Amino acid sequence: MSKDSSQSSAKLATALNRLAAARAGRARPATGFVSQPEPRTMGSFARGRQLIQGNFLFSGFLVEAPSVSIWDLTMPDPGFEEALQGFSWLDDLAAVGDREARLRAQDWVFGWIARFGTGKGPGWTPDLTGCRLIRWINHAILILNGRSSADSDLFFRALGQQTIFLSSRWKSAAPGLPRFEALTGLIYAGLALTGMEHHADPAIKALMRECETRIDAAGAIATRNPQELLEVLTLLNWACEALEAAGRTPPGDILDAIARIAPTLRALRHSDGGLARFHGGGRGLEGRLDAALSATGVRGVRREPMAMGFSRMQGGRSSLIIDTAPPPQGLASANGHASTLAFELTSGRRPLIVNCGSGAHFGRDWARAGRATASHSTLSIYGYSSSRLGPERLFGRAPRAFLDKVPRNVWTRHDDSSDGGMLYGHDGYVETHGMTHIRELNLSTDGRELTGRDTLGAMTPDDIARFDQIFEREGLRGIPFDIRFHLHPDCDATLDMGGHAVSVALRSGEIWVFRHDGVAELTLEPSVYLEKGRIRPRPALQIVLSARVLDRACQIDWTFSQARDNPTAIDAP
Repeated sequence: MSKDSSQSSAKLATALNRLAAARAGRARPATGFVSQPEPRTMGSFARGRQLIQGNFLFSGFLVEAPSVSIWDLTMPDPGFEEALQGFSWLDDLAAVGDREARLRAQDWVFGWIARFGTGKGPGWTPDLTGCRLIRWINHAILILNGRSSADSDLFFRALGQQTIFLSSRWKSAAPGLPRFEALTGLIYAGLALTGMEHHADPAIKALMRECETRIDAAGAIATRNPQELLEVLTLLNWACEALEAAGRTPPGDILDAIARIAPTLRALRHSDGGLARFHGGGRGLEGRLDAALSATGVRGVRREPMAMGFSRMQGGRSSLIIDTAPPPQGLASANGHASTLAFELTSGRRPLIVNCGSGAHFGRDWARAGRATASHSTLSIYGYSSSRLGPERLFGRAPRAFLDKVPRNVWTRHDDSSDGGMLYGHDGYVETHGMTHIRELNLSTDGRELTGRDTLGAMTPDDIARFDQIFEREGLRGIPFDIRFHLHPDCDATLDMGGHAVSVALRSGEIWVFRHDGVAELTLEPSVYLEKGRIRPRPALQIVLSARVLDRACQIDWTFSQARDNPTAIDAP
């Protein structure tokens, strides 16, 4: 799809959304709640206090406006405005729960109705409307406490309008998380609001179909984003809780999807409780993962060697999670990363090796940089990524570049030459350089040593011919490549042994030592840690091994091992 056609499609969708919202405003409104709703979502007390003080931190942008209504803010970015329109910040005000928080919540909700309730503004999309309905219903007591009957009628009219809008426009939500958000909001409203009951059953059936088609037999979604999978599970849990509160039994298709997802998420959780950060996902909001898994009632752990395309090794208190499948493709790759064979290593409660993460909350330049292979803990040929980004086109309200020319063959097998080791490979550099990347990893049983070997080489006659062509074009200087190990910003690292090793100190008191076989040049360089909820990237360090392929293949051995006098007790968080 061309840029012009994607822009035309987006304009048409916006026009249809506004038309549907206007029509919904003329329909018969909701008149009240079938039963008094209980809040199922709760946010951060600290974020709630910041909102009350006029500090608005959304999508990586901080706007300080103590005496300004949330709807009068200067919007620095479309993502900032979408975060406001989705109303997840109501969870944070509810976490504070005092009079000041209640007044802010009421002013901003009724301010939205006055300004946008007729169908205006960017919030009239199915996914944002679904999120908004969930928050308004969850926190209705906070919103209506002390308000007049006229305000109550206005509130229910707005709820009914949004419900009717969703009933006609949920199909236009993008497949995946946006559609789950839209349908869960519609189910919430249909079960909770008097006069909206007839919308519940069609929405439940539609959610059942989405569970069947968007969540595969192994509990995975197409984006391969662990945090997005967590958000889907959370929405399904909320839908089931709403059904149970209405005296209805959740359908088997939804319960089966939950049962498939829970073991997958457990496999994607590090030993410190946070999610592996791949394909645009972060560690997850504090407590969200534990709450979601607990709500499922599913205790199983996935026994298959891979979960959603990620391989996991566990040794002692250490966890290792590796991206060992092709990256997402098509529309699912809007936030996908060129992270094939990248890994993260956590020791106990302390992350050690990480990926830089998603830069989407820090602007377009950071978003693009965070998706490159060099922002991940793996091998990259200088100036190239294992998957390339295509041209940008409009996706929702913002331009996105989708992954293009991804590895066609990504494989995994046991390393027969080692005890418990694994071999991984991908052909992402065959087209550009005739090179295949093979990575061998072995985490010791006690979790105190990780041994690795990275090989970059031409494997077939065609690959050798391609390599020779590039080699000659580069003036016989070889093909330069780097192996990067991005350290978590809480790690302190120093070059050791005359520059031949790196000592890494964790806040737990553990010392890990990185060594290599001397084939490559070792450097300790600046890096960044891209973390949602912060104003700017956190500075960090990365260990870099640099070498050149001079004879059709280059092999580098390395190890991470704990110092012998490391403490063994589990440290406090």
